[in-house]
Amino acid sequence: MKKVNVYVTLRESVLDPQGVAVKGGLDHLGFTGIESVRIGKMIELQVTDETTEAMVQEMCEKLLVNTVIENYEIEMGVLA
Repeated sequence: MKKVNVYVTLRESVLDPQGVAVKGGLDHLGFTGIESVRIGKMIELQVTDETTEAMVQEMCEKLLVNTVIENYEIEMGVLA
């Protein structure tokens, strides 16, 4: 059994209104030095040992990620 993490973020060219709102909240709370905030998501999969990174990439391209506006990174690991 393997654990796969897929990290999904908006492309740099796409406005991130949630990140803008969080930055505004942090500014309001008095936190300084924050230039920008980008919000993303992490998808965790438990897969069989036979699952390859290419298979996970296909999952991302077909369902998990909107590749028009999002980038993604795959991290393959082993369950402890």
